[in-house]
Amino acid sequence: MAIQQPSSAPPAPAASRPYRKARTGYGKHSIRAQGPSGASAFALLPERERYVAGYVDRLPDGAAMDIKSLAKDLPLYGQMAIGTALRALAVAGHLRRVRCRVEGDGQCRWVTLTYWSRTAHDNEWWAERLAGEAAAPERASVPAEPVVPRQRTAQPPPDRPLEPGTTAVPDPNPLVTPAPECRPVAAAPSVAAAPSPAYIALAELGRREPRLALSAADCAALEPLAAAWFARGVSADYLTSALTAGLPEPIGSPVGLMRRRLTDKMPPQLPTAPAPTQDLPGALVHSLKLQLHAVVPAC
Repeated sequence: MAIQQPSSAPPAPAASRPYRKARTGYGKHSIRAQGPSGASAFALLPERERYVAGYVDRLPDGAAMDIKSLAKDLPLYGQMAIGTALRALAVAGHLRRVRCRVEGDGQCRWVTLTYWSRTAHDNEWWAERLAGEAAAPERASVPAEPVVPRQRTAQPPPDRPLEPGTTAVPDPNPLVTPAPECRPVAAAPSVAAAPSPAYIALAELGRREPRLALSAADCAALEPLAAAWFARGVSADYLTSALTAGLPEPIGSPVGLMRRRLTDKMPPQLPTAPAPTQDLPGALVHSLKLQLHAVVPAC
């Protein structure tokens, strides 16, 4: 009887969290003429732009990469910083936003398309590459949105003052059922908990290595594993060095790679130091007394 041997191939890394998807036809459009992904792809960019570029570069086509979506996904920067970084990436030649006119179903509207290139290109290259895109009167991948007319709801007649001696009688067939009177309830102020050192260390990985720019959901998923490292006495610098040392050139799934390294490179649990004995000061005093009697003779 043949015995099935287990495969020696390592398991496939876990996929990243689902990315935010833009509407059909929008989102990220990758340019084909770009170099391979590597550690030196965005080495000349500043730290913030390098961090944002490393995250945007691995987004799939069609993923949302507007300012609000990126600010929700990236844990280190807000909307203003993300907007400034995207403008800097456009100046550097990695990003272009093109407005084109779409006609269809008797409608004409302008839409904005976003193009991304890992390799930086000058303005002349982008103008020649996107000339056909901007001049195209209609795109099949950007469907025209139907215009839905707004429905007007019937409004009740304005209240009139009652004449003296009359009483209010409810309408048996009201157009709109009046809602009960509701008083706003003061909500308790919610205090956002400060991020843990493990979460901060994971979020800072993208600053050291752009290919490891993790989203907020990825950091939250890996936070328990990183917290176990801190519980064993390691520092943030030690954790960062262990996770970023000897990275492979192609990184398909940063969150899967970090989960594998956090699990396989977990430091050992160090034994606790023994507590100091309580009679140590007494023994020290007794030793000093013996030395004093040996030096000074008794009277």
